[in-house]
Amino acid sequence: MERTNSRKEPRSVRIDSTGRPIENSILKSIPDFEYDLLRGHLEPLNLPQQHILHEAGEKIEFAYFLNDGMASLVVLTSDGRSVEVAIVGKEGIVGTPLAVGLNRGPHRAIMQILGSGLRVKSAVLIDTLRSAPEMRLIWNRYVLIQGLQVAQIAACNRLHEIEKRLARWLLMCQDRIDSGVLHVTHEFLAQMLGTGRPSVSLAAGILQRGGLIENERGTVTILDRQGLEDAACECYFAMKHFNGGTGTP
Repeated sequence: MERTNSRKEPRSVRIDSTGRPIENSILKSIPDFEYDLLRGHLEPLNLPQQHILHEAGEKIEFAYFLNDGMASLVVLTSDGRSVEVAIVGKEGIVGTPLAVGLNRGPHRAIMQILGSGLRVKSAVLIDTLRSAPEMRLIWNRYVLIQGLQVAQIAACNRLHEIEKRLARWLLMCQDRIDSGVLHVTHEFLAQMLGTGRPSVSLAAGILQRGGLIENERGTVTILDRQGLEDAACECYFAMKHFNGGTGTP
């Protein structure tokens, strides 16, 4: 008699309550039973650029699963400066403190590249996790990966030259939005990389003269992906290694 596998694989095409395809990797990876527990509570929404998902120190009301676009986790200082410590795209979830029982986080979560996704009330997600061991395992793994990303970016911002850091950031961004056209300003990049705008403009000029990017007002276009990888610091590849060498850094 042939034995059957009790663990059902996820459906090939997974949709939200409006019939739109799910692109978020976590929601696509969990078994059908676990997804069905969440499906009725997932609220589809568009996420414009600069939309704040949650503030540092404030209660996390919702967790967000991005389908496209990109969010940043940002540290804010009392003098108004900021620096990015992690980025989240369709590979992850915004609201990782919830995984360890915390309802507040130390970072601002803000949409840096517009997109769309689904949100779920924090209390609902926490309750669902009690009956969803596979999702809990995947989420815990993602929390670890994000912690490694935070540490690697901190080292990168302290130790590496600005043009290498910029190349690393552009690659990480492209990995998440599947596009080589990034609608970002030098002022924004300076805030994310924890440096001044003149330094970013100089670094962007170096990469452009090398034929790696095209730098226009408010837009950076990646022209030579391999060349940009060669120009990036080791941190980009270290973060890819965290995900087994094949995942999103």
